[in-house]
Amino acid sequence: MNDGINWEPPQGSWASSAARRRNMQAIRSRDTKPERLVRSLLHAQGLRYRVAAKPLPGLRRTADIVFRSAKLAVFIDGCYWHGCPEHYVPPKTNSSYWSDKVARNVARDRDTDAQLEAAGWTVLRFWEHDPADDCALKIAAAVSRLRNRSQ
Repeated sequence: MNDGINWEPPQGSWASSAARRRNMQAIRSRDTKPERLVRSLLHAQGLRYRVAAKPLPGLRRTADIVFRSAKLAVFIDGCYWHGCPEHYVPPKTNSSYWSDKVARNVARDRDTDAQLEAAGWTVLRFWEHDPADDCALKIAAAVSRLRNRSQ
């Protein structure tokens, strides 16, 4: 058993300490509180959707909420991981690694948006700090508009 006293990061690991590694591993990539709030509001309106689903079979990326029939992909992005212009604060330790990581995430987000839109999908992105009520209203309106358009 490793008590963390003489902890060495695994070969090729980015973690600077055992505590940092545990902290980073605990961060959720799905079912975050903002996602659950928005989903709950959508469900209460009678809307049904897929959670953490791939909108396109060949695209190795998942949307937080997917309405297949409306071809709508919804992303609720974390302020830190996706570089929120309002709340992102560059890290003080290992800043070049983390700043590069966030920049890659933002570039991947833009690429995902472009690929989905090229395939005829509508993409909605919200920040984790956006009010859940506002997000749910915008999503429900988009679903209604897109479903009516396809009929």
